[in-house]
Amino acid sequence: MTPSFTKTICRTLAPHKRLFGFLRIIPALAIVAFLATGCAGNEEEFDLATNIRDAYIDAQHAVDVGNYRKAIAIFEGLQARFPFSDFSTQIQLELAYAYYKDGRIEQAIDAADTFLRENPTHQRVDYAIYIKAIAYFDRGQGWLERVFRKDINKRPPRDGEVAFSLLSRLVERYPASPYAPDAQQRMVYLKNRLAAYENQVALFYIERDAYVAALNRAKIAIETYHGADSGADSLRIMIICYEGLGMKGLAEDTRRVLEKNFSDEPVAQN
Repeated sequence: MTPSFTKTICRTLAPHKRLFGFLRIIPALAIVAFLATGCAGNEEEFDLATNIRDAYIDAQHAVDVGNYRKAIAIFEGLQARFPFSDFSTQIQLELAYAYYKDGRIEQAIDAADTFLRENPTHQRVDYAIYIKAIAYFDRGQGWLERVFRKDINKRPPRDGEVAFSLLSRLVERYPASPYAPDAQQRMVYLKNRLAAYENQVALFYIERDAYVAALNRAKIAIETYHGADSGADSLRIMIICYEGLGMKGLAEDTRRVLEKNFSDEPVAQN
């Protein structure tokens, strides 16, 4: 892991703090106004609205101090009280974040999915995608970190692939999103790791003389994760595969590509 990316990971909270700055554009008094709609003059219901406002503020404070379990309990209660309102939509975002920070990855993903499914045109879709992506990103790290110390004939790093796809979607659809820069940093990291994984699988196949299968995995590394650090390795694998398949012309073509794009890298010879 590169130092720059390590610093990015250490700054993970920064985007969320910006988010909460946005969330609080809806101030407590506005929430009271929403809750009291249709019951003006009803003191009992207004008192209820005030209590709910206080609960909402209490939950946000719990998030700020890292007491995510308390925040989740309050947010879940508020969402149950107003399940089909704009207020509930707001709570879905709050819950997705709180679940994520409390390590409840599956629930964070589910909350983000629910928000995206029910609010496809909402102005905070970018954030919901971001939360879902980093949840998959974090869940996939265990596998990605272990993959090179395990038998290569294991399940693919699916969580990393999903995270990469979601981050790519965020960057492409919402390039001006405040979460796009962090998404791009994570994509660079995932691109390098996933491409390296494809190369490892390709080498596994080469050891068994399965050159077509190895060639396909090397092509995935180059085409899907273009620009990855292991691009030269992918080309070397392709040269080996073409040689093994007796495709001398394609092997030479690939060797020229390697020489042109990675002139300082050693080139596989016949």
